[in-house]
Amino acid sequence: MTSRTESDQARPPGDPAPAQPSSAPPPDPAATDEGPRGTPRHPAHRNSVDWPEARRIAADAPTGPLPTVVLPLAEARGRVLAQPLTALTDLPAFDTSAMDGWAVAGPGPWRLSGRVLAGEQGPVSLPDGTAVGIATGARLPRGATAVLRSEHGTVRRGTLHATEPGGPQPGQDVRPRGQECHSGDELLPAGAVVTPVVLGLAAAAGYDELALFPRPTVEVLVLGDELLTAGLPEDGRIRDALGPFLHPWLCALGAEVLATRRITDEAEALLDAVANSAADVVVTTGGTASGPVDFVKPVLRRLGAGLLVDGVRVRPGHPMLLAELPGGRHLVGLPGNPLAAVSGVVTLVQPLLRALAGHPAPPTGTARAAAAVPGHPVDTRLVPVALGSGAEVPPLARPLRFNGPAMLRGLATADALAVVPPGGSAAGDDVELLALPWARTALPAGASESPSPT
Repeated sequence: MTSRTESDQARPPGDPAPAQPSSAPPPDPAATDEGPRGTPRHPAHRNSVDWPEARRIAADAPTGPLPTVVLPLAEARGRVLAQPLTALTDLPAFDTSAMDGWAVAGPGPWRLSGRVLAGEQGPVSLPDGTAVGIATGARLPRGATAVLRSEHGTVRRGTLHATEPGGPQPGQDVRPRGQECHSGDELLPAGAVVTPVVLGLAAAAGYDELALFPRPTVEVLVLGDELLTAGLPEDGRIRDALGPFLHPWLCALGAEVLATRRITDEAEALLDAVANSAADVVVTTGGTASGPVDFVKPVLRRLGAGLLVDGVRVRPGHPMLLAELPGGRHLVGLPGNPLAAVSGVVTLVQPLLRALAGHPAPPTGTARAAAAVPGHPVDTRLVPVALGSGAEVPPLARPLRFNGPAMLRGLATADALAVVPPGGSAAGDDVELLALPWARTALPAGASESPSPT
């Protein structure tokens, strides 16, 4: 279902305005979303909030992250530590060799007495004047004072001689016990994301399982009898563009998507789907306005839900909403137009999921607008941009065409979304950037922590 209230965005530079008959009357301010002084006039948006405020409300909507779970390391990737990662042992847990060669005791030459490989116990101690062949990572015997690299020594008649003048210095090529950390040291704070490297660190530090915040569960309800799931648009029906991209996007934000279901334009069907969903967050597409088959708000009222956000002063996407369902679950109503729905994801869904999963706020970047970006009198605009590949600091952000509420063509080639304040941005102005999960280009170096919750 497409949004019935999403108005056209301002055109990017170079896009011609559609031809108007010379006899066309001037627009009636009362018939637009804004009054003569730029204040909201449309009844559906009287209670709308500013874009930064909407993001803050979404981030604060949960009382806190979901209850902690304990999972084996194999299932921990991408989740967030609920407790600090504290070393359960010294790292290394014993003195080890950093190179292949010989563990030597005292000055040379040295009498050889066997060898020790990684994982083997080897001799308990070495008296002065003796050496033992040793592999990288193997435990040093007590009394060993250094490691002589294999390329720096030679063996003649059972005696090891250093080929470098002076031989190895005390402690050379030895990884002493506790070099990286000592038992009880905090390695990572609570709230750190478990990356592949964190999994390795946790294993090295002695962990088999971790206390984590779980992934929030999400169910996507795609509304609209006009939507097709296959084939070409025909007979007034269009393809569903939201179902295919919402599932992987929500997964990239750390959610576990239980299902993507298509719901008919019937109030009872929507009521049943929302009331019986087992997900922490229900995401609907379309039906957030006041048209004849826009049932999201009536269903929320029947369920006794609390409406936290009822419209956001942002283009595209202003008919989005956020509600708290009975039992502490949440519903995010996205507009039905594709790019407008994207706006709803970055405005309401992303900060909500991050709060539930305990994720820290991601960094944002700043770029310089390569061209003037028209703005809305009172609303923030989210505009797909491509980042320049030059050495400019900050880099140039080029606004992309095809950025209307129903379009995804511009976003498909975008590196980020530029946050354009009310009134627009002039060429050369700095603009805030929001990252896209699939972007080929990382946000500019030197990005700072976002000033608004995400």
